Amino acid sequence: MPNINDIKSPVAAEMEIFEQKFRQSMKSSVPLLDKITQYIVKRKGKQIRPMFVFLAARLCGEINDSTYRAAALIELLHTATLVHDDVVDDSNMRRGFFSVNALWKNKIAVLVGDYLLSRGLLLSIDHNDFHLLHIVSNAVREMSEGELLQIEKARRLDIAEPVYFEIIRQKTASLIAACCACGAASVTDNEAAQKSMQEFGELTGIAFQIKDDLFDYGDPEEQGQIGKPTGIDIKEKKMTLPLIFALNNATATDRRRIINIIKNHNEDPRKVEEVVAFVHKSGGIQYATEKMYDYRRRALDILHTFPEGAARTALHDLLIFTTERRK
Repeated sequence: MPNINDIKSPVAAEMEIFEQKFRQSMKSSVPLLDKITQYIVKRKGKQIRPMFVFLAARLCGEINDSTYRAAALIELLHTATLVHDDVVDDSNMRRGFFSVNALWKNKIAVLVGDYLLSRGLLLSIDHNDFHLLHIVSNAVREMSEGELLQIEKARRLDIAEPVYFEIIRQKTASLIAACCACGAASVTDNEAAQKSMQEFGELTGIAFQIKDDLFDYGDPEEQGQIGKPTGIDIKEKKMTLPLIFALNNATATDRRRIINIIKNHNEDPRKVEEVVAFVHKSGGIQYATEKMYDYRRRALDILHTFPEGAARTALHDLLIFTTERRK
C-alpha cells in the first residue's frame, strides 16, 4: 500500500507552508480562544483533505495564494463541523485525544466551532474568493443535510440502499469533492476540469466511507490495527451498506430479529456480535467491498483523463490509500 508521506511528496513543501498559514488563520486576541485553537492544531490528523486540495491544484495548474486559502477554508470549516459533531454526539474523544467539549464543555465548544466557521468565511470574503466559498458552503449544507437524514433514518431503521448512498454522498463525499473542486478552481477557470475533479472527489469520498463502514465488521483479532471498535455503528443504530445488504437478503424472521437487536439490544456486546456474525454470513462484507472497488474504479477512470505526472500519480495513490488503509 502507498505510504502517506510518499503520496504527499509532490506538494510536501506547499503543505509545510500551509501549516504556518493555517495556524495564523486561527489566531485570536481572546486568550481562551487562542489556547483552544492551538490545542486543535497540535492534534491534527493526516491532513488528507488539504492534500487533496494541493494535489488537485497541481494537477490542473500552478499552486498559488488562492490554493493556500482554499485549503485553509476547507480545513477551517471541516474543523468547525468536527467540533460541533463532538457536541452533537456527546463524544469525549477525537483522534485519541480529549475533544474540545470534554475539556471546555459544550457551550464553549459550540462557540469555538462558530468562530472557526466565521474565520473561513472572512478568509474568502477578504480576498474575493467567492467561487471557492460557493463550493465549500454547498458542501457544508450537504453535510448537515446528510447527518439529519441519517438521524431520521436511524429512528425507523427503514433505510434503502439508494438512501444510504445519498447519506454518505452528502455526509462524507461532498467535502472531499469540495477539496478537489476548490483545488482545481484555485488554478484554472476551466469548468470541465473543475467538474471532473469534483466528480473524482465525490467518488473517492463514497469509496472512503464504505471502507470506514467495513471497519465496523472487522475481525476482532485485528482490533488493535483498525480505527473503530467492531459494532460501534450498530450501537449507534447506523445503517451501513453491509448491514443493509444483509437485511435486504434475509428471511422475514431473521430481519425482525436483527432489527429488534439494533433497536432494543444495541448496548449488549453479545447481541451486537450476533449482528456482526449475521452480516458476515450473509455476504454483506463481500458485497460492500465490491461496491467500494467499483466506486474506486470509476474515480480512477476520471483521474486518467488528466495528463500523466507526479500529481496524478499521487492522487491515484491517495485513492488507493483511502480504500486499503488499516485505520
